[in-house]
Amino acid sequence: MNCGASRKRPLRGAHIGSGLVGSILGTALLAVAAIPQARAADPQPYQVTFKPSGDKALDSLIKATSSLETLRKKLKIGPFALIGRAKSDQAKFITVLESEGYDSGAAHLTIDGHSLSDPALPRLLRRAPATPPAAIVVTIDKGPLYHISSIATPGLTDPAATAALGLKPGDAAKAAPVIGAAAKLETKLRNSGYAFAKVAEPIAIADTKRHTLAIKYPVTMGERVAIGQITYTGMQHMSGKFIARHVKLRPGQPYSETILNQARDSLLGLGVFSSVATHTATGPNPPGEVPVTILVHEQKLHAVSIGASYSTDLGIDADVSWMDRDLFGEAQNLTISLGATGLGGTGSTQSATYGKHNYVIKPGYDAKAVYRVPDFINRTQSITATIEALKEYLPAYSRTAELGSAEVTWNFAKYWSFDYGAGFIFEKVDQENISRSYRLGQIPLTLRYDTANSLLNPTKGVKISLHVTPTVALGAGSSAFTIAELTDNTYINLEAPGRGVLAVRGLLGRIFGASQFQIPPDQRFYAGGTGTVRGFTYQTVGPLFFDGIPQGGTAIDAVETEFRQRIGAHFGIAPFVDAGQVSANGTPFTGTLRVGVGLGALYYTGIGPIRVDVGVPVNRPPGGASVAVYIGLGQAF
Repeated sequence: MNCGASRKRPLRGAHIGSGLVGSILGTALLAVAAIPQARAADPQPYQVTFKPSGDKALDSLIKATSSLETLRKKLKIGPFALIGRAKSDQAKFITVLESEGYDSGAAHLTIDGHSLSDPALPRLLRRAPATPPAAIVVTIDKGPLYHISSIATPGLTDPAATAALGLKPGDAAKAAPVIGAAAKLETKLRNSGYAFAKVAEPIAIADTKRHTLAIKYPVTMGERVAIGQITYTGMQHMSGKFIARHVKLRPGQPYSETILNQARDSLLGLGVFSSVATHTATGPNPPGEVPVTILVHEQKLHAVSIGASYSTDLGIDADVSWMDRDLFGEAQNLTISLGATGLGGTGSTQSATYGKHNYVIKPGYDAKAVYRVPDFINRTQSITATIEALKEYLPAYSRTAELGSAEVTWNFAKYWSFDYGAGFIFEKVDQENISRSYRLGQIPLTLRYDTANSLLNPTKGVKISLHVTPTVALGAGSSAFTIAELTDNTYINLEAPGRGVLAVRGLLGRIFGASQFQIPPDQRFYAGGTGTVRGFTYQTVGPLFFDGIPQGGTAIDAVETEFRQRIGAHFGIAPFVDAGQVSANGTPFTGTLRVGVGLGALYYTGIGPIRVDVGVPVNRPPGGASVAVYIGLGQAF
């Protein structure tokens, strides 16, 4: 653009005013000259006032950028250093203005009514009393907002790709979208077969009379290529043929960085590799093709894990497991675990009193084998087979059971999955001194939507699941029924990055087709304890027998809410409020609502937080526990 009132410069994240270098040198010389006096001077207290500019978003950025504001109470300084801090802020404010599209803006700062360039200011501050503190006033003259007048992409041979910039003439000339557009255009080209495309940093020509920016994005297209020879390296136990089948990557496909990233993520999802990297050649070879190398690093074939949790109502649960990550060379995973449940502090039986009844929590066991095969029938499905034997003693009942199931997981879309399969339960259940045996056949069906960003410490996203289990019960006093449960975990990041998180979990369930006592006790709904209403003894929220033993119900509703606040690098707290109820008549929201409150203390580790939660019931029933403590690894939900 040939204009008398224009300037040309590359955009590099933020515009830097021409007087910045001089300001920095002047500040440095002033600080050096004043070292003897500054060391002897008392700290100079001050207050900062930010005058509104008329743009609330800009005012917030200015205040957040200000060292005068952020360091005012944290780092006290002498009068000469205060002037240096103010001049540094002045330069940063100009950068913020230009980044927000106010290229002709200015920032004015005064200390006790004197400009920062006033030669008398250092002497006045040195003689100033500590009370009242020095008054610093920040006035922002934002000037006119610049807009984009034109966009040029010299070297681009695919005009349709310009839509990827996300900019158009007339848009506000803010630095972040203007600079980020170059990466967007480059990504678009590399996903369109141009493996070696490059988009240079944008160059902007400012018209200070019309308050516009003409922006240019120089483009080097390179040759359009297809995926060439694919080489896999680093494998020790895995089958190369299996990997080649598993990834959606074939020679002759149009080159796309997205497809390469999907191949990498797919391999990492197998659970066999600790790292996967994709590398492309530096140029076409042969012409029209680019060779691709996929470098994998396998984890150790076997792993042993130990876990434990504690709650005041159920005691200690501990388990040890052994895993083979790649049993037959195609990522088949076998995990065998053995757990002990209901352990007291010394490993002896633990007694607790609820209402008029003394129930006994004895040590139990849980032995399980889980075998998972990926790419079952097709690469979007996996199948998991489980066999389990357990014996457990709970407040509502005790049971000895053998269980088995086979479930297929179908990942049919991004974030979406569907589980379907079949299972059996052979069990003997004791409740209220009555022992019954049950044989159950089940068809578990689960639809899931999951955008949460972590398994053990999610900070954003949602996890929604609908679980429906048609069940056929054979035996006296039993009938067919269907269990339906809807859960929703929502995580809202209120303080980035993940330092303040609002977490909410909702549960709604109902059993269809049978009345309360036609359903085996272990298949009914119970609430209380971690997972529903903390502060109440496990299973004790809901209908009770005359002696205080939980009956279990046919409908449940519960909500858990907590705010997870990190403190420093490794610690955190999580105040929580839980509420829930269970009813025997099959209608949600008709039981006796119970509310628990409490506080969690967290210590963050590399694999997840260690939590200690203390819950207190707000409306404790007669004979109920007055406090409950829970200890475990990972967030409560």
